[in-house]
Amino acid sequence: MFRALRPVLARPSGTFRTCVLLVLLAATGIAILELVREQTGTPGFFVGLGLALLPVAPLMAAFRWLGRAAPAPWSQLLFCFAWGACTAALIAILANNFATQWIAAATADPSEADQLGSVAIAPVVEESAKAAALLLVFAFRRPHFTGPADGFVVAGFTAIGFAFTENILYLGNAFVQDLADGTGVLDSVTAATFFVRIVLSPFAHPLFTVLTGLGFGAAAVSARRARRLCLPLLGLALAMGMHALWNGSSRFGDHGFYVVYSCVMVPLFGLLVWLAVRIRRGRLRAVAAELSLYAAAGWLAPAEVPALASMPARSLARSLARRSGGRAAGRAVARYEADAVALAMLRNRARRGGPLREADFARRERELLNRLWQRRATAGPALARAAVMEELLPHGFDPLAPFGTPEAGEAGEAAEAVVAAEAAARPAGVPGPRRQEPSVRRSGPWTPATPAGPSSIRPCVLPGGDGVR
Repeated sequence: MFRALRPVLARPSGTFRTCVLLVLLAATGIAILELVREQTGTPGFFVGLGLALLPVAPLMAAFRWLGRAAPAPWSQLLFCFAWGACTAALIAILANNFATQWIAAATADPSEADQLGSVAIAPVVEESAKAAALLLVFAFRRPHFTGPADGFVVAGFTAIGFAFTENILYLGNAFVQDLADGTGVLDSVTAATFFVRIVLSPFAHPLFTVLTGLGFGAAAVSARRARRLCLPLLGLALAMGMHALWNGSSRFGDHGFYVVYSCVMVPLFGLLVWLAVRIRRGRLRAVAAELSLYAAAGWLAPAEVPALASMPARSLARSLARRSGGRAAGRAVARYEADAVALAMLRNRARRGGPLREADFARRERELLNRLWQRRATAGPALARAAVMEELLPHGFDPLAPFGTPEAGEAGEAAEAVVAAEAAARPAGVPGPRRQEPSVRRSGPWTPATPAGPSSIRPCVLPGGDGVR
């Protein structure tokens, strides 16, 4: 039996890894729930659970909004949330308790142990435990980790899960203390804890872990091996430093907490919000630039490119498809949009020098192009119509015309300019994308008269010198 399992254990498949992770999450989830319930008591546990749930949905929606330009699978995001809530929280509680007890025994001063543990031990343990989820996604889901935005979102969901479990513990303990003291609602420790952790600083843990996520995201598009190793460690070190500063703020005097909150946390939060918006806009610009090459090669209709680079147009296209073809058509358009964006991010990552082998690039590109072609008849007209309704097309642009024809107007000239610029930068003797113009029937936006399959059109291949490794 062991001999039969040896190949599976030596080279685990995706299904085997998934099963192992699900078992791990289930085991740590049961353990952390029982541990928290034991520390807070059953009434405190349910009160803490109800209050800790309040910020989860808004925070998830905020990070999901950032990632919608090139959305990650929900399964991946839910794994990160579960890792933070279960595995990372369990590791942090056990390691922090052990370290605090060991320091207390060594120094014979429990107060000193608590202070040193919260400033020196907890940030290292907690940020490392959360970073493990990012490392797993980075290692085993590399096609979905295409830049800083992915690191931002994955880190955010992991930290939301961790803060959720931690809030249950803090709020549950505060409620138990209030029951023992018999204090009123307004003067209660529970109200004060809720204000500080849920109202004032729900973004604290996401703020720290996002720094680690940005390090992993920068490593995903770095061509140099040294940077791919150092950038995540640098991000983790920054996250630990910010976490230590936050935990130690109350020890900087009577107003230390408010000083750190107003002078460090709020400005850093504003900076990261600005960076998130900038990253999102940059991704949409990259989608437009990269997909224009595939449109010039005949894989997409000209009007699809601006629609795919606009979030309102994508949403409108899904809505139009659902109206005309039902939920199945809406799902087909959604998958078409996700595959098109994944294709753009794949090429953009390789162009920027990401660690991507040429064979892997070609295989993944062919896979995405085949999937796009299968749903093109449904998604193409919906996206073209959405582009017209959102007024994304230049004046005089005909959405029925392929690139390179007189009717294409400014969009055709822009596409030709992109192809020409890429050809000028290509080393001599290296083939580039071949543009072919599928025939178009005028009965509707982008309806091929001869439905040729993907084998009849050569896909865009990455030019030499684009940093493929």
